[in-house]
Amino acid sequence: MAENANNRPVENENPLVGNIVIFVVLMAIFLLGLVAVSWLDFTTVWPMAVLILCFVGAFFIPMTFLGRSDSGKEHRN
Repeated sequence: MAENANNRPVENENPLVGNIVIFVVLMAIFLLGLVAVSWLDFTTVWPMAVLILCFVGAFFIPMTFLGRSDSGKEHRN
């Protein structure tokens, strides 16, 4: 099966610019979370809401947008 597939080289699967953009976005989410933790004082709800949104972003961006889009049965032929 592998000899019949048109395989791309490994270096073409993850372009450098895309990796840099992903790193910058997720690092910004991480730094925003650190700032929100420094504001957390349990008297206002906004820092915890920002932390929850940071978690949701850091969890769902890789799962939904960066996941394999060709893993379904219709793409295996």
